[in-house]
Amino acid sequence: MADTPGIVFLRKHGVAHTEHFYEYVEHGGTAVSSATLGVPEHEVVKTLVMEDDLRKPLLVLMHGDRKVSTKALARQAGSKRIAPCRPQDAQRHSGYQLGGCSPFGLRKPLPIYMERSILELPRILINAGRRGYLVGIDPREIVRTLSPTLVEVALAA
Repeated sequence: MADTPGIVFLRKHGVAHTEHFYEYVEHGGTAVSSATLGVPEHEVVKTLVMEDDLRKPLLVLMHGDRKVSTKALARQAGSKRIAPCRPQDAQRHSGYQLGGCSPFGLRKPLPIYMERSILELPRILINAGRRGYLVGIDPREIVRTLSPTLVEVALAA
C-alpha cells in the first residue's frame, strides 16, 4: 500500500478500492496501463489539468480512449476557452507529478468536470497519486466524494 494524498483521501471518505501497480512509461498514457493491467482502455480514466481563458485551473476526468472537446467543455463550463495547462502549472495546481495526477487529495480544491458516460461503467481504474499506481473504484464514488460537474465532451481519440 502506498500512502499518497489520494489514498489518504479515499480512506478518509470510506471509498472501497483496489490497488493496481504497473511499470510507468513516459508518454505511454492509458494505453500502457490498460494493456499491462489487462483492462479495456475505456475503463481507465485519465485526470487532465486544464485552464480556462482567465487561466483558472480545472480538472477533467475522461475515458482513456477518448479526447476532450475543449470547445464543448468551454461551452458547458461557461468559459470562452479551455486548454491544457503547461506541465509545470498542472503540477503546481494539483500537487501531483505529470503522469501521476489524481482527482483525490489535490493540493487545493479545483473545479472538476467528469465525462457523464464514465458513470455507465461498473468499475474504473483511476490514478491514485503516483506514476504507475491506479485504484479500482465504483465511479459513483467520484460523484459522492468530489461532486464533479457532469459533462458530455468526449471525442474519439
